[in-house]
Amino acid sequence: MFEISARDGLARICSLEVRGKKIETPALLPVINPRAGPISSKRLFEEFGFKALITNSYIIKGDNGLRERALSEGLHRLLEFDGVIMTDSGTFQEYTYGDTQVDPLAIVDFQRDIGSDIGTILDVFSEPDFSRERAAEAVRVTVERAKQSIPRRGDMWLSGPVQGSLFEDLRTQCASDLSSLDLQLHPIGGVVPLMESYQFPKLVDVIVASKKGLTPARPVHLFGAGHPMIFPLAALLGCDLFDSASYAKFARDGRMMFAEGTQSLDDLTDFWCQCPVCSKHTADELRKMPVSEKEKLIAEHNLHACQAQIRRVKAAIRGGTIWDLVERTCRGHPRLLDALHALPRHNEFLEQFEPLSREGAVMCTGRESFHRPAVWRYQQRFFERYVQPNTDIMVGLPEARKPYSRTYSHPLSRFNAHFIVISSIGPVPIELDEVYPAGQFFGPEFLDEGTQGEIRGMMERFSHGHKYGLAVMWDGEETESFLDSIDKSHGVFDIDRARIASVLRMQFGSGAAAAVEGAPLSFVKSRSTGRIRNVLVNGVHAFSIRAGDGYISLTDEGAKLLHGVLPYPGYRVKVDVDAIPFIQKGSNVFAKFVLDCDPAIRPGDEAMVVDPNDSLVGHGRCLMNRVEMLAFKRGVAVRTRHHGSQTEE
Repeated sequence: MFEISARDGLARICSLEVRGKKIETPALLPVINPRAGPISSKRLFEEFGFKALITNSYIIKGDNGLRERALSEGLHRLLEFDGVIMTDSGTFQEYTYGDTQVDPLAIVDFQRDIGSDIGTILDVFSEPDFSRERAAEAVRVTVERAKQSIPRRGDMWLSGPVQGSLFEDLRTQCASDLSSLDLQLHPIGGVVPLMESYQFPKLVDVIVASKKGLTPARPVHLFGAGHPMIFPLAALLGCDLFDSASYAKFARDGRMMFAEGTQSLDDLTDFWCQCPVCSKHTADELRKMPVSEKEKLIAEHNLHACQAQIRRVKAAIRGGTIWDLVERTCRGHPRLLDALHALPRHNEFLEQFEPLSREGAVMCTGRESFHRPAVWRYQQRFFERYVQPNTDIMVGLPEARKPYSRTYSHPLSRFNAHFIVISSIGPVPIELDEVYPAGQFFGPEFLDEGTQGEIRGMMERFSHGHKYGLAVMWDGEETESFLDSIDKSHGVFDIDRARIASVLRMQFGSGAAAAVEGAPLSFVKSRSTGRIRNVLVNGVHAFSIRAGDGYISLTDEGAKLLHGVLPYPGYRVKVDVDAIPFIQKGSNVFAKFVLDCDPAIRPGDEAMVVDPNDSLVGHGRCLMNRVEMLAFKRGVAVRTRHHGSQTEE
């Protein structure tokens, strides 16, 4: 069982259950050497709270004593661990030593027979320097071995690692082929050399290429990722599980892990960490300890540091701040910063999983913030969906305090001109000043030259397509006097009507504004802020403007209006007839009942729920996109509203 409980884009918190044992992801699986280690499996479970670990079936099988005990007592008794145990197959040993002889099917049989909860096929490790031909062969053999191994797994979960070296199309194809098989988990393999050599931008490319082909309904494991500085970035890209023996290896060398990087104990004079080890000992005390005791305590610190970072990642996912955490973490190392710079080239894929909005402000922490998928989406939709109002005069406004319409309320109340703010994320028409992220983005007062150049480029692009007779820049009283002399319409720009039409277009597509065109509109506004709260079309409450993100929530009437103007499949979720009676009574739409979905829908989008004949049966807020709705067999796809209920504000 694998089910999403919280998400922030591709990053997600999931409940994973194997043979009645549950773990919550993201999670680190410490690597346990079955022969010996600085910390016992029992302590990992009871003291450190690890609910899962990973060990190597190849090592156990090759040791006569361990093999016999594992077969007779079972793996869990051998390791004295009551949680989930995953086993590797020896692929990494084949890659490292090159002279091992492992039977692909025999090693799966052995993992099954010793009671492994999650076994792993013997894939072919594809190194970063592989030629395309060699990488393609590694993919072919890996997929073929997976097919042969599946009938041997019994009730054991079986994981199929994604290979393909640095060839993104091979990674995607391998992931797609493995997703079509009866496998339960997908590690991304062949990436340890990238992490060891700090080639993090290439790691980003490999993970994204793999995610493009993988089904979202199965957990994704990033093999060999065990440093806390990697966890936020990997989670952002949709990795659920991590493993590494680094906590122990680093301890042998006297190296201590921190969220910001690694430091040698010999270089430390003070501990700022609050873990049990650092709280009870000084750096000098640790240095003077016997080697074995020092190694054990550093390993304990490293595990505490990893667990703390995992908790931090989960808090960021729940709080909708995973991008903030990633940006801060990636500035801890130049190569991680390179990885952060590599993310925008994948925005077209990342945006599909990006929520419509997040709670709270978007706090710019550097130039990279201007290239987040949410900002990229706003810019794309502005140029694709936005339609300028029918005014002759456009006035460009400089960046100002938000909301712009309140800051510039004086000129707005006097002229029949259209005002557009030249903001740090591009053009923001005054009627879109509340929508996410334009109304929630807070950047620095002084922008770098590169960002200024990008803003100029977007304004130039807009200027080539607009149809205003005159465009001027606002310069206070001088511009006001000029507008007084030329504006003979004796009217003012109707920002309320323009806001509804523009938000409808940005949220649901350019055709959505037809739902209000020519119709009499009236508004219920907040007494404290003057912002629109409810929109009545022909006297009936149809839409609500959400205070948090400026987007629209639907009522029953609003859903009917949109259904009438948007052709199928526009913002629709089509469900099985068996679910319709429950939906009409107010039940949520579960993923297993979804037959199809508009590819344009994103998590957090408002959508109409229809039957196979496109008859409207409900509406609500989506928790998944199309790919996820069609992949998952568990979980809520659309959180519906009761028939006739008022929407949230």
